[in-house]
Amino acid sequence: FLFDDRLPDLNVGDNNGTTCAPVLTRAVADICASTSHYTHVVNGRFKGGWTTRQYGKPAEGVHAIQMELAQRCYLTSETPPFDYSIPRADKFRSLLQSILITVSTTAQASL
Repeated sequence: FLFDDRLPDLNVGDNNGTTCAPVLTRAVADICASTSHYTHVVNGRFKGGWTTRQYGKPAEGVHAIQMELAQRCYLTSETPPFDYSIPRADKFRSLLQSILITVSTTAQASL
């Protein structure tokens, strides 16, 4: 395995506040925290990879957030054969949709 411990379901990263306006990161974190079904962390193991760091330029109006999603949120097993779980994915999709809508409305209102 790549990691010793169990990772949170949602790993949100903005490279410690350098790739995205804090208001957007807070909005994502608040949505993640609003559900008891999933765990999350901000700037934990995945703080923002190359793409997030390369393109996230808040001062230029370009905001980038990395979101790593645990496979257990949409698969029946994290080991082969990696079967897709429609019920898990549907439930998870609802949360992801809320995150995207919130980011969009927050950006329009705040940036």
